[in-house]
Formats: sequence, C-alpha cells, structure tokens
Amino acid sequence: MARFTLWDCSRATASGLAAALLWGAGSAHADSRWRQGVFPVAVFSGYTSHFGQRIGPSGSLEPHHGLDIAAPLGSPIRNWWGGVVKEVIDDGRCGLGLLIQSGPYEHLYCHLSGSVQNGTYRSGPVALRSGSRVGSGALIGHIGVSGRSTGPHLHWGVRYGGRWLNPAAILRAMAAARGQGR
Repeated sequence: MARFTLWDCSRATASGLAAALLWGAGSAHADSRWRQGVFPVAVFSGYTSHFGQRIGPSGSLEPHHGLDIAAPLGSPIRNWWGGVVKEVIDDGRCGLGLLIQSGPYEHLYCHLSGSVQNGTYRSGPVALRSGSRVGSGALIGHIGVSGRSTGPHLHWGVRYGGRWLNPAAILRAMAAARGQGR
C-alpha cells in the first residue's frame, strides 16, 4: 500500500503533478486557486490508505476514491475550500459525512463523529445542513469511526466534473503553488 506524507506534498514538480493528476482523474488540471486550500485535518497522524485500487475490508480489490488521513479521535476537521454543503450523509459506508460543493469541485468528508438529526449534522459547535455556507478552513466536524471504518480517520475525496481526483496530487499542487508564490 502506498503511503503519502506531508514531505511528499512539498517535493512536487510540475511534471510529477501533471502525471499524478492525469493518472488519478483523466483530463483534470491543477487549479492555481488550490494554493488557497486548507489541509483538512488539524492534527495529522499519517496516511492510511491511498487513492486508487486497494484491497478492501472484504479482501477483494476495490476502487478507493479518496485519501484516508489518520488522526486522533475527535480531532478537528477543516473545510478544504470555501463552498456550500450539498449533502449531509448518514449511511453504512461513509458513516456520518458531508459533501461540499466549491464551484466545479465537490469534496467529500467521511467517518465523522457526531450525529445527524432531521438532515442536520452536529458535532460540538458545528451544525451544518444542505445549503449551509462554509468558508475555507472552517471547522466542519471531528474525526470519528462511523460507517465502514477500522479506526479514527478522515476519508477525504475530491471530485471535479464527475471524476474523482487523487487528493495526494491536490496536496502536492497546493504545496507547489505556495512554494512558487513566495
């Protein structure tokens, strides 16, 4: 299983970024606005499952449309990019989760702690429902183990134009854009 670190994100090159984006998302291109993005986990412990094909809990090969980011139970989760809550999720796979729309991007946050009642996700001071506006870096939840999860982590997925992007490539692009902006 591939493992990505914050160090990987800071060593990106333009050609490596293009290849990673093309591998993970077809024709998607790095967005110069990604430098404004915020790493979604405030207390980072490591990456536990990469984007792409993997062996799932049932032992069979399955697609994994995101990056699993380990963190201590209850750690804050921040919104990657400003947008609007498109969906509050409460199911057996994602568990408690949020889908946030930011222009042509959708970002998915799964396995959150808290509760969903009458379409509103609540966790500590957070109360979000479909249509709620959330700023870049805003507290949107806390690390949990809801849904199909074997330990505390955030499943973070990003979709553009209906195609899943490799979140590790986005993190590398964010780091590269910030490095070029100095």
